[in-house]
Amino acid sequence: MRHLYRPLFAALTLLAASQAPASPSLDKQVGAAVKPIMQSYAIPGMAIAISHKGQQHFFEYGVASRESGQAVDRHTLFELGSISKLFTATLGAYAEASGTLNLSDNASQYLPVLRGTAFDHISLLDLATYTAGGLPLQFPDAVSSERQMLDYYRNWQAVYPPGMQRLYSNPSIGLFGHLAAASLAKPFQQLMEKDLLPQLGMQESYVRIPAEQMRRYAWGYRDDKAVRVSPGALDAEAYGLKSTAADMLRFIDANLHPGKLPAPLRQAISSTHRGYYQIGDMTQALGWERYARPISLEKLQAGNSAEMALQPQPVKRFSAPERAEGDLLLNKTGSTNGFGAYILLLPTRDTGLVILANRNYPNAERVRLALQLLEAIDH
Repeated sequence: MRHLYRPLFAALTLLAASQAPASPSLDKQVGAAVKPIMQSYAIPGMAIAISHKGQQHFFEYGVASRESGQAVDRHTLFELGSISKLFTATLGAYAEASGTLNLSDNASQYLPVLRGTAFDHISLLDLATYTAGGLPLQFPDAVSSERQMLDYYRNWQAVYPPGMQRLYSNPSIGLFGHLAAASLAKPFQQLMEKDLLPQLGMQESYVRIPAEQMRRYAWGYRDDKAVRVSPGALDAEAYGLKSTAADMLRFIDANLHPGKLPAPLRQAISSTHRGYYQIGDMTQALGWERYARPISLEKLQAGNSAEMALQPQPVKRFSAPERAEGDLLLNKTGSTNGFGAYILLLPTRDTGLVILANRNYPNAERVRLALQLLEAIDH
């Protein structure tokens, strides 16, 4: 097995973009878009980072904690929720680039306890793209330990033929991440925090936040109560990452400029942008959800709707992975009980942004805000 970790101080320098002081006009436009949403949904704090044609812009509003009054800044740690799936997908693509797995392999090949189960006929790609055959959005409440998790998978039966229906699922991509880590012969958390994140130049992101960094961890809010995400089965793989606006901008730049990364991570990043099937206007990539531009606000909101997340959707699968060519928009939402996040890439425009908030608010408003920010940055 090829070693995942390599010193990358040179790569960090290559990935660094120049920070541009925001003009008073841009500050005003961004504030005019952000503040009404914060007021409407009682969002205590929000951090926004934009990379645009090699320049970085940061905008911070409100507080990380209502109780302490600590202000949000670009180094405040927010829960990413399902944006964590992008990192899980990247790790799986890295494992494939390293030769330790193949996305077309059956899942049971990588975990002996799954042999003789439904996973003999479900591929790693099916798991990564939510087409395993009906794995639910969440594990049942009774599943908390690793043994209970494995028992659940051993007894689970597909509702649909694998590869035919998309049903967004934490147990689906969570198992994909678990098996990718098994192929690399290290625990998932270790691979993420010690290997993958450092390769991406990310020094402020964690699955489990160290004690000395807890002061930077925002509180999320739900029903006016301060909350944080609770541990759960395969939480690290599906929704457990915490990061900052500054670090997420490094991830954005890695996706916009993968050629600056060392191989095979360069190959892995590019692989996550390839499309595998179509649902309406949305193309499912590896972690990312992709659209051809131009795309209207309404269509982008529909692709990020509750219906897309909660209802099974028939898919039109491509005969071969579709390359990321043309004018594309890639995005992903993420939520926990107390946090809401959104990330968007426009590769041909060399632009990306991330919006982090310590309250869960509607995806439609996140999409609307992102498009308003893009319009502001263009003027």
